[in-house]
Amino acid sequence: MKHITSLTLSTVLGLGLITAAPATAAELPGQGVTVSPIKGSPANAWFQHKIVEQGLETLGYEVEPTLEADFPALHLAVASGDADYTFNNWKPLHDDFFEKSGGDAVMTRVKAAITGAGQGYYIDKATAEAHGITSIADFKDPAITALFDSDGDGRANLSGCNPGWGCELAIEDHLDAYDLRDAVQHDQGSYFAIMADTITRYNEGGSIFYYTWTPNWISDVLVPGDDVVQIGVPASDDSPTRQADGFDPGFASNDVYIVANNDFLADNPAAAKFFELVDIPIAAVNAAQVKLRDGENTVEDFERHAADWITANQELFDSWIAEATAAAK
Repeated sequence: MKHITSLTLSTVLGLGLITAAPATAAELPGQGVTVSPIKGSPANAWFQHKIVEQGLETLGYEVEPTLEADFPALHLAVASGDADYTFNNWKPLHDDFFEKSGGDAVMTRVKAAITGAGQGYYIDKATAEAHGITSIADFKDPAITALFDSDGDGRANLSGCNPGWGCELAIEDHLDAYDLRDAVQHDQGSYFAIMADTITRYNEGGSIFYYTWTPNWISDVLVPGDDVVQIGVPASDDSPTRQADGFDPGFASNDVYIVANNDFLADNPAAAKFFELVDIPIAAVNAAQVKLRDGENTVEDFERHAADWITANQELFDSWIAEATAAAK
């Protein structure tokens, strides 16, 4: 087994192979090959990883327990071969992590298998409408700032992004670019624990200001348009994140890629082809996030969520397995 001393091995319970192709065990292209996956620390990436894992097992590969790490270390692990692949690379959010780990010379962004992942700032709808708040630049007004000051330090509390995830860099850039250091406190630590406090504050009638992304369960609890509204950054014509309607969320839309070590891809054409074919609708990922929010948050649960999706899309999944098997011949 490969080891990364700074990472945490997640306990993974075995799952029986899902028979999708008529090949016998001896003919399976992954027979005798051990594969090491890695994912980021947020639990909401388990669903797509488990779909890929079960596909690789169907192809005959032995999949090791999934490593977990923050995103810089995750990319380094795939680049070095300490892990073989991840389904947790966001483009363009993780461009720097990818390039600084060696980029295309050592690993490949094989497939954008989840597309249209968004990010942005949100505040509660009642406060937004009462005070006409549409941009984070509005927090320069001390009267606005005071509405969102939950700890009494004179600054609005922004429930933000964990260090090492990538999104925190954009937030920090915004605080500098729009001169908001004295107006906004970027609260960081355990994102979902911070958001639990944010949701409680909202339910108690308080004003809230937070960062989130999709796919994620947060927007199923704090529903955009009903409970909260998205606010942007000051729009400018040369902004790379400005949308066609003129709204600028300050963050680019992302696609989530399967990234694999180049040597692994060269040695395993069946796995490489399978990675090329995987395509998971963002709605399916969001549905899995709701189950996670509702307490289905064990490895056994994640295994079941993936298996249920595969069963519901069996014909499509079987076609991926058939093409991947053929690629190895």
